[in-house]
Formats: sequence, structure tokens, C-alpha cells
Amino acid sequence: MTESRYETLARTLRRQIDTQVWLPGDRLPSLRESCKQSGLSLMTVLQAYQLLESQGVIVARPQSGYYVAAGLQRPVRRQPDERLHAAEQVDVNDAIFDILKAGQDPSVVPLGSAFPDPTLFPQPRLARSLASAVRRMSPHSATANLPPGNEELRRSIARRYAQNGIEVAPDEIVITSGAMESLGLSLQAVTEPGDWVAIESPAFYGALQAIERRKLKAIAIPTDVRFGMDPDALEKALETYPIKACWLMSSFQNPLGCTMPSDNKARLVDILQRHQVALIEDDVYSELYFGSERPVPLKASAYRSEILHCSSFSKCLAPGFRVGWVAAGKYVERIERLQLMSTLSASVPVQLALADFLQKGGQQGGYDTHLRRLRRVLEQRQMAMHHAIIKEFPAQVSVSQPQGGYFLWLDLGDNVDAARVYQRALAKGVSVAPGTMFSADERFRHCLRINTSFEWGPHTARAISVLAALVAEEIRG
Repeated sequence: MTESRYETLARTLRRQIDTQVWLPGDRLPSLRESCKQSGLSLMTVLQAYQLLESQGVIVARPQSGYYVAAGLQRPVRRQPDERLHAAEQVDVNDAIFDILKAGQDPSVVPLGSAFPDPTLFPQPRLARSLASAVRRMSPHSATANLPPGNEELRRSIARRYAQNGIEVAPDEIVITSGAMESLGLSLQAVTEPGDWVAIESPAFYGALQAIERRKLKAIAIPTDVRFGMDPDALEKALETYPIKACWLMSSFQNPLGCTMPSDNKARLVDILQRHQVALIEDDVYSELYFGSERPVPLKASAYRSEILHCSSFSKCLAPGFRVGWVAAGKYVERIERLQLMSTLSASVPVQLALADFLQKGGQQGGYDTHLRRLRRVLEQRQMAMHHAIIKEFPAQVSVSQPQGGYFLWLDLGDNVDAARVYQRALAKGVSVAPGTMFSADERFRHCLRINTSFEWGPHTARAISVLAALVAEEIRG
């Protein structure tokens, strides 16, 4: 059968992508540019692009064009252990502390870091807002901005909720010293020492640390690398244990990068509502989506008064400012009182600076312009690293492909000790986050989390090659 013109063009472009003329994340020539280069009609070029898109080779972005996708995928295998895991004592702080300290060495490529590349943020503009806020501070600012926090900042946050169709009043929002404080206060507001809390498996290590500090008991709920927490397993846990709270990330979960489908979100909220269990929603990565629409948080549901929605500016705008918040629903007064008895309030100058930045940025489109650029860069960098991992790592290694955030989750295979890979990689100047950081036991000892936010260049390329070689050596035994 004779090949059509659009199939010929599609094959040519596919060959160029395979030979790395176009790299993952690169923008392909526009339809009109391709028409000029190929001499083909607009409809023929469009058919070629649509064929490649249907094959997963390229992706379309509304009002932007077509971009090279991450290439072939190795989906992370589903964990064979689907049981609930109950831990009456969580003891992870010492191990996590050692791993985080090791990653602070400036000579180390920080692929194990939980923080995004600091060069991605508008530091000069934030500095101007901070200077302006300090100049305008009144002597009464310290008391005027005690919990729940600066009114203008809370109003700006409430407006962003409204833009996403979520009704949150400024009075429901409490400004905190980063998301970890909002999450810790939320946990304290709905539990007492000795209570049971449902968490993801694997879980963000901050949740494990908070549970350890509060002397709580944890139920680890199986969490899929694509679909997030398993609602059926959660329901079984709620029927078995006297669980007081559920802590989870519904979008771009750390460490897996998974996002719950809307049907799963609705079912999970329904289960929690029937059992009258409070939900702590950690949503710090929600602004970092790669598609055209931001994922809808669980806070948008009718159960919203029982949902403590926690987020911050640390992952999307100002990592060093350490300002977060909790939309606390019916627990707002309890949160305010707990904060007054602990840290008193978030930094007042920093609250004023962010309020200034968001107000001016809102008028000029500055914040949303920054976010669009940030998402584009993070997606390109994730694609580049994903492509390199597929190319260099042994075939038994599988890797996730999230649609947002900046983490990849690697399953190295049951015969590989990721903690040993971590130690050997650190000796060669590369840090990673071993899977043991994300569980109170050894279930994920064969997994790694990698930070993809750093610029793809010789240093990161070498780091991936080092890791690939170490994993291959471990597999060979």
C-alpha cells in the first residue's frame, strides 16, 4: 500500500525525534512553518501532527503548539503488597535527617532534594516587594497581622480559590510559616496523641515526621503510581481502625507524582464523609500542572468544612519566604489558637511582601505569567530527564511519568537496594532520595525519588549516567 503524504511527514518527524534532532520538551515547528518547509497543505501537516499525537510521540498545548513528548514509557509496576500496614510507633526522623543533611553539600548534584531549582523564581521582584513592604510597615503591624494573618494576603489567596471555582472566605484562611506548619497545626487540631491517622503508602516523609512528633499511630493505605490512594483500601481501614484523620495529596503526590482521577476523588470524599473523618489535604504542588487545567482539589467538594486544605508559596513562587496557609473550614478558630500558642504568627514583613507582590502581579498579570513559564520549564526538564533515564538505565528499571510537579519515582527491581545506591551515588557527588524515606518500614527499599527541576546540562547528564551505572552494577550483583 502506498504511504500517504501525511504518513511520510509523520515518519520523517518521528525519525528526527528518535535521532534527537528534537529533544523531549522541544517545540516543533508550527503548522504554517511546516507547510513552508515541506510544501504540503495545512490539512496534510495537521494530519501528520495528529497521527504523532495519537501515538504519544508529541503533545499539543492550547495556544502554544506541538511539543516532543517524553518518549517511550516504562510505567512503574504495581506493588504486589496491597495489604494495609499499621504502625503503632513511627520512628523515621533520624534516618531522614541524615539523608537531608547529606544533600546540603553544594558540591553534590541535588537530585534527592525536595526543593525546586531556586533559580526558577522571580527573586529581584520579590526583593522589591519586600523592601517596599518594610518601608510601609507601621509600628502596629506586628499585632495587626497576628493569626489569622495579613488580611490582604488572605484576600488574594481567597481570590485564587474563587478563580478555580472553590468558595473559600478570607476568614477561613490562616497564614502559616510554610506548608509544614499548616499541616502540623491541622493534624494537631483533629487528633490527640495515640489516635490513628490514615496516610499514603509511600507517603511524604513530612507526614511521617509529624505523626512521630504527635505520638500518633499510622495506617498506610496502598497508593498507586497513577491513581493515588486506593479508596477501597481506605474504606477497609476505616471499618477496621478508629481513624480520626486522613492525610493525603490528591495532585502530584510526593514521592510518586500521581494525581487522583475525579471519580476516585469523589468516592474517597464520600467514604470519609460517611465515616465522619477529617481530611488534611496537602496541595503544595497544585499550581505546577502541565496540562491546560489545574486539578480540582478535594476541598471543592460538599464536604469542604471538614477538609483542611494546606498549601504554600514555597514550591511555586518564593521558597525562602516560608509562607503557607490552611483553609481550615470549621477548624479555623482551633488552628488560630494553636498557632498563637506555638509560633505566634508567620513573618509579618514576608506576609506584607507577598501581599504586595500578588496585588501588583494581579494587576499586571505578573504572578500568572511567572507560573506559566515555571510550568513550561518544569515540564521540559522532566521530559529531558525521563528520556535520559529510559535511554541509560537497565531495562528492568521502571519510571513514573507525572503530569505535573518535579519528581520521578523509579522502581529499580526487588533485587536492588536503593539505600546502597544512595550511599554509593553520594560518594560520587550525586544525591537521590531512597524509598526508605517514604515509609515506616522497608517496603520501598528498591525505589528512588529523583528531583527533575534542575537545568538539563552536563552536570545533570553526568549524574544520571552515574546513577544508571551504579544501578546496573547492583543488578549484576
